[in-house]
Amino acid sequence: MEELIGSSLEWCVSTRTLPGQSTSGDRCLVQEHASGALLAVVDGLGHGHEAAAVAELALRALRSRADASVVHLVNLCHEALRGTRGVTMSLASFNARDRTVTWLGVGDVSGLVLRGDAGNGFSRLLLRGGMVGVKLPTLQVSTLPVRSGDTLVFVTDGVAGDFERELDAKLPVRALADAIIEHHSRTTDDALILIARFLNGLT
Repeated sequence: MEELIGSSLEWCVSTRTLPGQSTSGDRCLVQEHASGALLAVVDGLGHGHEAAAVAELALRALRSRADASVVHLVNLCHEALRGTRGVTMSLASFNARDRTVTWLGVGDVSGLVLRGDAGNGFSRLLLRGGMVGVKLPTLQVSTLPVRSGDTLVFVTDGVAGDFERELDAKLPVRALADAIIEHHSRTTDDALILIARFLNGLT
């Protein structure tokens, strides 16, 4: 899947399901709203249909208020998932007018913004330990400016940490996502990578 949001954001997702399972507990959401877009990756605890079901509950909560703050959204998911096995998740709210991304992460969904004009330098998302629906940490939000050519990357823990050596802001988003999932996904877990690139249409 590869999509455009207006003229300011191009995104794609690449996935690999744990061998032996028919469905993945790793899910993502990209939803446009009045100010820009919400991007989220959710990893349901465990594997298979039960992990997928709890991840879908989280996505349903996110869709209902995609324009809300990322703190509000995590708290909304936490309430919706009480009594379930829980999820880890990372969210980024892109504001097209301000040219910023506000993001936070709970658990082990890694995030970074690859800079298009700085020799592949990047900013990394600070993750806090916890499980949405089970136990939330103190939520810590950060906001960073983005420019045309910068690339947001979210990966679940089914992608090995050495994926960063594949990062190249000059590659098309589809080529980048497919290379990472092909060369760095683990055979012991579901894997998902969401990539979004900010385009010349930033206003």
